[in-house]
Amino acid sequence: MPTNLPPEAQKIEKRYRVAESVGEKIACLEELLAAIPKHKGTDHLRAGYRRKLSALKAESKTRKGSGKRDSAFRIPREGAGQVAVVGCPNVGKSSLVTALTNATPQVSASPFSTWRPTPGMMPVEDIQVQLVDTPPLNREYMEAELLDLIRRSDLILLVVDLQTDPVHQLEEAIDMLAEHRIAPLHLRDGYTEEEHPTLVPLLVLANKCDDEDSVEDFEILGELLDGEWPLLPVSATTGRNFDGLKQAVFEQLGVMRIYTKPPGKPPDLDSPYVMKKGSTVEEFASKVHLDFLQSLKTARVWGSATHDGQMVSRDHVLHDGDIVELRT
Repeated sequence: MPTNLPPEAQKIEKRYRVAESVGEKIACLEELLAAIPKHKGTDHLRAGYRRKLSALKAESKTRKGSGKRDSAFRIPREGAGQVAVVGCPNVGKSSLVTALTNATPQVSASPFSTWRPTPGMMPVEDIQVQLVDTPPLNREYMEAELLDLIRRSDLILLVVDLQTDPVHQLEEAIDMLAEHRIAPLHLRDGYTEEEHPTLVPLLVLANKCDDEDSVEDFEILGELLDGEWPLLPVSATTGRNFDGLKQAVFEQLGVMRIYTKPPGKPPDLDSPYVMKKGSTVEEFASKVHLDFLQSLKTARVWGSATHDGQMVSRDHVLHDGDIVELRT
């Protein structure tokens, strides 16, 4: 926030930074421009706010004119979870998503080549997780819908470039998200009830850890961050630690795979149902088919039960990899 603003303008600036809707932002900027004194020292500042106001008004008109037109930022969820891949410009987000999924976002050495989100599916053993490559975080202007996409995601993968000041990139990205009341779940104890940010699980990916020489850089980064961040080394170029990344994503999503076994037949081990950890037999039955919820008589479980094929109750808590036979 500019320090040369009058106190009243600083208050409006704070409201603008936490505003979530386009209308709210427009109102704040108009109020802010009226509160900033007009003189040579504020010309540049006022010009910047006018550009933002113009962009927001254009966006507002586009939305009104398009009626119920689908937004590029409204991406239907697929697979075991929706994961937003975020970061500052030129950290390699698009390259990572391209290497991990079937998506084809534009990959460029120049910053800001990604201007709209691009989803792709990442295989994790026998399930799929949706990764969404997002436009780079930018202090000058961020789409309100981009921030909503990040808030709605099940997990944030924050990418930094191990070779070009990753600590600064991490701090910048976290500060920008915090300005819009988005915070990592593991830091929830650092916020008061009044601040009430949206808490989302977050993993930091140190990209461009391409070879053994880069491992020392990663270790130094870990020491600088002092264990405060869940941190993984990866390489979009060589595929380094992709298996570890996939496993970490699976664990952070808090899901499990449950397999069905029709009575008298072998289990179907090709297409597991994805459930939240802690789900019960009853919840699993309702996911397979709503009719099972009413007509379920017995259930047998292979895996977490005391013995294979054990008869269990509706409130039996399932575990990853369990095989369940439902009888009506």
